[in-house]
Amino acid sequence: MVDVGRLEQIGRELLVAIGENPDREGLQETPRRWANWWKEFIEHDPGSLETTFESVEADQMVVVSGLKVWSLCEHHLLPFWSELTIGYVSAQRILGLSKFGRIAQECAHRLQVQERLVQQVADKVSRTVGTDDVAVVAQGQHLCMMMRGVRMPALVTTSVMRGVFRHSGRTREEFLAFLERYRSC
Repeated sequence: MVDVGRLEQIGRELLVAIGENPDREGLQETPRRWANWWKEFIEHDPGSLETTFESVEADQMVVVSGLKVWSLCEHHLLPFWSELTIGYVSAQRILGLSKFGRIAQECAHRLQVQERLVQQVADKVSRTVGTDDVAVVAQGQHLCMMMRGVRMPALVTTSVMRGVFRHSGRTREEFLAFLERYRSC
């Protein structure tokens, strides 16, 4: 549980530490808003994640692209966004389409690194649909790189390929072709 009162105190202390007056006009409500944002981010409720349906046909590839999520770098507490493409080869169950976004949001709403984000999304999809044949690719930009250190934008790509996506070149190529078609739209 997020301690909103303590976060408000920290927000005031942060403003003082950077040379601001938390009582000046424009900043008076900032500690409260900041504390509420942390609560909203950390205690995010993605809703139902596990709605599945009987598969129409086994061995069908399902790919969902364009799932953009925001998270916070656990190393610098700065935001990053990642756009995810999730694919799996159906077995007995298929995942409800809105659940892809809900799973991505659930995994993103915590202190995170993109490498772990793709792993957690793949784990959750795999458990929910009952197959190891899962692939997740994320491309994102990280403010910890853009606003500090090197101060340069870059597109960071991470991926998880499991089951047939790892062991079958044809399946991997088909998935990556879907990804490429999505990017060219």
